[in-house]
Amino acid sequence: MLAGSDGFGGIYFDDPAMAQSLGTIALIFILFSGGLETVWHEVRPVFKSALALSTISVIITMALVGAFARYALGLTWTEGMLLGAIVSSTDAAAVFSVLVEQKVRLSARVKHLLELESGTNDPMAAFLTMGLIGVIEQRFAPGHLLWQFVQQTVLGISIGLGTGFLATRILRRIRLGSDGLYPVATTAIAVFAYSLAEAIHGSGFLSVYVVGIVLGNSVLPLKRTIALFHDGLAWLMQLIMFISLGLLVFPRRLLTVAPKATFLALFLIIIARPVSVAIALARSRFSLKEKAAICWIGLRGAVPIILATYPLLARIPQANLIFDIVFFIVLTSVLIQGTTIPYIAKWLSVEERS
Repeated sequence: MLAGSDGFGGIYFDDPAMAQSLGTIALIFILFSGGLETVWHEVRPVFKSALALSTISVIITMALVGAFARYALGLTWTEGMLLGAIVSSTDAAAVFSVLVEQKVRLSARVKHLLELESGTNDPMAAFLTMGLIGVIEQRFAPGHLLWQFVQQTVLGISIGLGTGFLATRILRRIRLGSDGLYPVATTAIAVFAYSLAEAIHGSGFLSVYVVGIVLGNSVLPLKRTIALFHDGLAWLMQLIMFISLGLLVFPRRLLTVAPKATFLALFLIIIARPVSVAIALARSRFSLKEKAAICWIGLRGAVPIILATYPLLARIPQANLIFDIVFFIVLTSVLIQGTTIPYIAKWLSVEERS
């Protein structure tokens, strides 16, 4: 933001299509790296809870924020729900970059749940965002969304599993001329999994995350080298993504939406997120303190900002307002929640015991 036209750098950048493309490419490798680092036997006990958070919690958050935006901002119901859908998912890059930077070591149950939730709720938020844009543009009826959700989920998981198992067999059998070519091969696999799923109208983000899990939990040649390469690539992608999205924002516009956006951000943090988590985890074995930690550590990050570029490109009414509010909510989430995570984790006693 400081490098942009409103800051010291004076760089003018107002190209949502390019920012969206860069963000999508970055998310492919961030999710793939997250999948590689997911140890299935560790996250399996919290799989059902993570699935509930990535579906039920996302829908409830969308509904609550959408209703609040309808009355607080004067948006239509579909525009309000669209805003709610965009900010409904937590961000894996934001959550774990803050945890690493703040040197917070959460208990295994909470850490694995947040890890799996943030990797699987992005496709749901993306699906709801694109679906609501279609409803606003009158390309299809609201009832068509359920069929689309089933189609994208089934195809995304199927392509991810199929590509992962096939890639594992190929990587075990072939002998490449250089060790450095194995990370190149896995990079191509990640792009292929995303592209194939999108080409047949499946969820590309879900596909690439699943293929990462399959490869990460398989025996592969130079597996450690591959993991380290993609960890570094994911950090590079985060930098590129945040720089492009920061340049896309005009801070002077944020000031005009600040009063209402502040109330909306606080509503999301204090009411919508806790209510959605409480309902989604009602039957889980997580304690009240663990649920409170899960509520607070569910940061919003770059994913909502990328999703907010879709209404801009679709030129729907109130698209600029929605984008500015989403960016303000993300800033508020990172500044309020991100900076207090170490204290909250310690207060709630959800840190890993040494």
